[in-house]
Amino acid sequence: MHQDVLQLFGLRVKQLRLAKGISQEDLGALASLDRTYISGIERGKRNVGLKNVEQIAKALNVSIAELFSTPEFNQ
Repeated sequence: MHQDVLQLFGLRVKQLRLAKGISQEDLGALASLDRTYISGIERGKRNVGLKNVEQIAKALNVSIAELFSTPEFNQ
């Protein structure tokens, strides 16, 4: 089943966040973004701007490329 790019990105953010053992609230604080915005991203409801992608990557201590490094993005 083909998934929307927003859903794929949201799932990837959630996967990395959970792997780091941090809450949506913690990620929001680290990225200077609201927790509800993080929730919307993870549910595939928010179209994330490039500056926010960078902030999320920094907060998760990963590269921007790593945020998009899943097999689903290569289909």
